Amino acid sequence: MLRPSPAPAPALRSVLAALGSPTAVREPRTPALRAAQGPLSPEHALPVHVLDVAGAPGLAPRTRLVGWRFLIRSGDRAIAAADTMLTPDGWAFSHFFEGPYVSATEQALLQAEALPVTYQPRLLSVPELYMLTLWLHSGPETDGTAGTPAAADLMVPLAPAPPGIAAHRPYQVADLLPVLTTRLAPPPLLGSPAPA
Repeated sequence: MLRPSPAPAPALRSVLAALGSPTAVREPRTPALRAAQGPLSPEHALPVHVLDVAGAPGLAPRTRLVGWRFLIRSGDRAIAAADTMLTPDGWAFSHFFEGPYVSATEQALLQAEALPVTYQPRLLSVPELYMLTLWLHSGPETDGTAGTPAAADLMVPLAPAPPGIAAHRPYQVADLLPVLTTRLAPPPLLGSPAPA
């Protein structure tokens, strides 16, 4: 079961305004929005966090909120997504996009709804690995804009996932984060001694 955090009202208003703007909807990279018949509605607002594993060895990775993502529904399915970002004036529309992560997010949310535990859905991006996961936070009453992955949280990598990581398989944080941290570790400098 999912209990999402409410999106900031200005973020939702900025997406609704962009959906009503012929120039924003007709961007070259969103042909699905241009071709859509009938009303478009923003749904499933998710806070988007970025995983920051750079730091002192042994310290837990940190996350930072970078925006809110709304799936744009036409009829019975999501056909695109809209991202918002925080500006000095508050939340503002950033861009529309489409591609595999739109349907993968919708699929992962449906899978998560069937789980017996209540989670708060978030998105966690790992840009260095070109990876996006549905982060199922175990504290459904907490603020969805803050926090780090906790031991009871699940991570569901969205397709396409990096090689060796199964898409749409729920991972315990303790199982997936070490894999990501290892892959993101800087390579040793040439000529440096091997670790003991």
